[in-house]
Amino acid sequence: MAVYHLKTPFREEEIRSLSVGDVVYVSGEAFTCRSRLHRYVFDEGHDSPKAASDRDLLIHVGPIVIRDPEGDWKLVSFMPTSSIRFEKWGARSVETWGLRMIIGKTTMGEETMAMMAKKGCVHVSPQSVSPNLWIDHIRIEGVEYFEELGSIEATWHMKLDELGPFVVDIDTKGKNLYKAHESEVDEARIAALKQLGIDPDYQYTKLY
Repeated sequence: MAVYHLKTPFREEEIRSLSVGDVVYVSGEAFTCRSRLHRYVFDEGHDSPKAASDRDLLIHVGPIVIRDPEGDWKLVSFMPTSSIRFEKWGARSVETWGLRMIIGKTTMGEETMAMMAKKGCVHVSPQSVSPNLWIDHIRIEGVEYFEELGSIEATWHMKLDELGPFVVDIDTKGKNLYKAHESEVDEARIAALKQLGIDPDYQYTKLY
């Protein structure tokens, strides 16, 4: 395991040098996206947010942002959400938006992993119980699609300062941290599902 301090825009070679299990801190510009923006752009045919044209770090998060008395945006909550929810659009977002890194929780599927390997993109997860402790390392610079999608689903422009630590859970070599521990986790999962009376063949929730 190695520790890296990276700054956007990322260089492809530095992203390809990362391996599963490495720890990263990130600085620079990022933008946010949840399911509604994916659907708005990729399923409904609207333009991509402008942030996607010049920022290569995407965060799967619906931040809580308010206006302070001076009229500036203020971040009050930052909790990345599960990236597997967006697998339907994962590969397309990596390719279309030229992403080098995605911040989120959990994993992503085979199609997105293949595109990450092809284009040079990694997925990282917070190495923290509560990323809310990190909000002093994030500044809100602006927002897109606020009226169209609402505060939670809008595209927020963020400036990061040594945000982290994050652990690399999908690298560009096709390795996946979750799959590496799959057999051990699967035994515990099957036992838990049996105890709860849930069919072990259930699938992830499909949003659309």
